[in-house]
Amino acid sequence: MFGRGPSKKSDNTKFYEILGVPKSASPEDLKKAYKKAAIKNHPDKGGDPEKFKELAQAYEVLSDPEKREIYDQYGEDALKEGMGGGGGGHDPFDIFSSFFGGGPFGGNTSRQRRQRRGEDVVHPLKVSLEDVYLGTMKKLSLSRNALCSKCNGKGSKSGASLKCGGCQGSGMKVSIRQLGPGMIQQMQHACNECKGTGETINDRDRCPQCKGDKVIPEKKVLEVNVEKGMQHSQKITFEGQADEAPDTVTGDIVFVLQQKEHPKFKRKGEDLFVEHTLSLTEALCGFQFVLTHLDGRSLLIKSNPGEVVKPDSYKAISDEGMPIYQRPFMKDEEEGTSSKRGL
Repeated sequence: MFGRGPSKKSDNTKFYEILGVPKSASPEDLKKAYKKAAIKNHPDKGGDPEKFKELAQAYEVLSDPEKREIYDQYGEDALKEGMGGGGGGHDPFDIFSSFFGGGPFGGNTSRQRRQRRGEDVVHPLKVSLEDVYLGTMKKLSLSRNALCSKCNGKGSKSGASLKCGGCQGSGMKVSIRQLGPGMIQQMQHACNECKGTGETINDRDRCPQCKGDKVIPEKKVLEVNVEKGMQHSQKITFEGQADEAPDTVTGDIVFVLQQKEHPKFKRKGEDLFVEHTLSLTEALCGFQFVLTHLDGRSLLIKSNPGEVVKPDSYKAISDEGMPIYQRPFMKDEEEGTSSKRGL
């Protein structure tokens, strides 16, 4: 994002005042000041939620060397331009929890329990008209990432990890370029040292099975039950079966039905249509023919005595259409075009 530097110097002391430390404060001084003030102002202890939020925002900026440098040189306005609102992009409860492993007050708040959710994986599933008429079970083999069983998703033999020194554990880095007098460019990107995880693992301590990646590929066989009467584009969901990742609620695998065209039958909702061409003699004097249904049964289709069939007319056969979804013993009508003279 581009922005012109302010004509007067922006405030670059506010965050230090919130934490009650001088501008020369060391990282350890910042940590001690934040810890003491955050415990005092924690909402679970009757503290001021706004003050608690301000403390987290101030510590998030000043504990990151790159953000602190930007703040010291250009003030809070520069962070607002590059970070979308003062650099306070993290949940204040998450920042607090990083000190206490869930908090000293029981660790039961909904914010502390909250985890990010993994992405759903969507697959198209081609089915024939016979499949959705009769119902079928399809076995599908899929690949996904699963938490390493040897290290329980820790990535290390000891279960320990170190906070990335490149991003101070945030997983993100901010770079700044001077484009001209009063003109700067700021960019936020994933830390290349830890690949955005905020953690590093000692080479000697890496898990021999996952090599520090915390997950390993695995094959999974799913039995997809295509029920009678299901529709084109209907979804079949397997909850919590997508890629696994540490500290993440596993997403779903979703199959979207793609019904293939049938050479004889056309489906419209719950009805089935069959086009049949009659000769002029059949249309005037009567007709009959055998129709093989989707389940292999033979249906005798014939005109009523004395009936004259007009072009493009329809003849309905009750209870021979598609099964109704989740009511498989109920069927709709099947309709056949009885006369298509000239076609």
